[in-house]
Amino acid sequence: MTKKNLVLLLFTLGLAVVYAIWFTDWFHPVALRISHTHRDLHPHLQHGNALPSLKFGVNGEFRLTEIKVVPLAGYETNHNVLPLWHLISDSNSVPVKTFFYGEYIRGMRPNFKGAGPEALETNVTYRMFVRAGKAAGQHDFDLQE
Repeated sequence: MTKKNLVLLLFTLGLAVVYAIWFTDWFHPVALRISHTHRDLHPHLQHGNALPSLKFGVNGEFRLTEIKVVPLAGYETNHNVLPLWHLISDSNSVPVKTFFYGEYIRGMRPNFKGAGPEALETNVTYRMFVRAGKAAGQHDFDLQE
């Protein structure tokens, strides 16, 4: 191989690497986009401290590995604030596209045995963290009266 061919080969490989890094998603982590909606599904069944009908959605079907909801004010001062709802998956959760706050998702369990979702308060901002393998996302939400 001549010197000219070697330089052309290295230049071509360099262009391929630059293209792969700048113009493809091969080296970028997948970001989960999370949305929410509040539905009053059964207003006649709501009694006192019932959980709200908050429905969350992600941008595709994912096998979730962690869901965590924390109050935003507490999280900004202390990243180790106790979550109001925390599910983890050790093995194989089912692929989901939408889920309700406090819902049992097959293949996931509470981080602490026997811990369930706590009731949310109105006019308080919360942050939800969702992880699905290497993909992760977060979403701020609140309940309006």
